[in-house]
Amino acid sequence: MSGSVLITGGAGFIGSHIAEAYLAAGWSVTCLDDLSRGKAEQVPAGAKFVRADVRDAEAFQVVADGKFDVVIHEAAQIDVRVSVHEPALDASINLVGFANILAGVAAGKVKRVVFASSGGVVYGDPAVIPTPEPTANLPISPYGVSKLAGEHYLRVLGELHGFEGVALRYSNVYGPRQDPKSEAGVVSIFVSRLLAGQPLTIFGDGTQTRDYVFVRDVAHANLLAGSAAVSRGDRLDVPAFNIATGGETSVNELAAFVGRAMGVTPVIEYAEPRAGELARSCLDVSKAARELGWTPKVSFDEGMKALAGWFEGTVR
Repeated sequence: MSGSVLITGGAGFIGSHIAEAYLAAGWSVTCLDDLSRGKAEQVPAGAKFVRADVRDAEAFQVVADGKFDVVIHEAAQIDVRVSVHEPALDASINLVGFANILAGVAAGKVKRVVFASSGGVVYGDPAVIPTPEPTANLPISPYGVSKLAGEHYLRVLGELHGFEGVALRYSNVYGPRQDPKSEAGVVSIFVSRLLAGQPLTIFGDGTQTRDYVFVRDVAHANLLAGSAAVSRGDRLDVPAFNIATGGETSVNELAAFVGRAMGVTPVIEYAEPRAGELARSCLDVSKAARELGWTPKVSFDEGMKALAGWFEGTVR
C-alpha cells in the first residue's frame, strides 16, 4: 500500500527515520515540526516540510487540508523530569497539541492515526516482566499520564469521527540522530560522553533496567501500523502494540556494554535517583509479531556500532 502521510515531529530523531521508511515504500510524505528539538536538515530529500507548532491553528489547517491517508503523531515533550517540574507544559504539548492534530484529522477525514505512546511509562512499575499490553496502566510521572491520556483521546475521537487509531508503545529508542543532550536518550548520552573522554553519570545505583530498541526497527513498525488490519475492541490495549525487544538491560550493564563497543573503560559517577523514574521496564512484543507482522531485526551490538559510527562522523 502507498498513499499520503503526515508525520508530526518529522524533523526529529524518530520522525525523520519514519519519513525515510515511508518514502522508501513509495508514499508521499509531509513532515511537520516546530524545530524546537528537530532539525530541518534531518527531513529527508523528497519529503515536504512545514514548520508549525502542533498546538497552533496552522498545524490544524495542514492536517485538515492535506488529504492525508495516515497521520503519524511523533511530536511530543519527552523528558520525564520536565513533566515533573512543569506538568502544565507537558500537558500543553502532549495533550492540547495532540487534540489539535486529532481535530484536524476529523476535519480532513484522515483514515488512520498512529500515535507514539510509551510502554516505558504507561504501565508504571509493573509486576510482570516482560510486560504485555493488557497490564494495568498506572503511570508514575506526568509524562506517563499524558501519554496514557493521549491513547484515550485517540480512542474517543476516533469513535466520534470515524478514523482508526493505533498506539505504538515504544520502549527506550536509540540510534543515529538521537540528541545526546536529551535526558530521554541515555545510550546516545553515554556514547557522546565517551567520545569526548568524559565520565558517565548514573542516577541511582544503576540496577534499574530498560529495553533498548533500534530506531530503524521503530520506523518499520510505524510503516506497518499505517496500513495493517488492526483489531478493535472495548479495551484501550486492543489497538495498542509494544514496540521493543523483550530484553532487559540495567544501566550498569549498558555503561559496560557501551564501553566495550567503543574500546574504552568508562569512569562511572553515581548521582541521586531522579523523581518519576521506573525501577524496571521490559516489554512483551509477541502481540506486534502476531498482528502487525513486526519483530525487531537489529541487535544491540549492530545498533551500537551504527550509533557510534554516526556520532564519530558528526564530531569530525
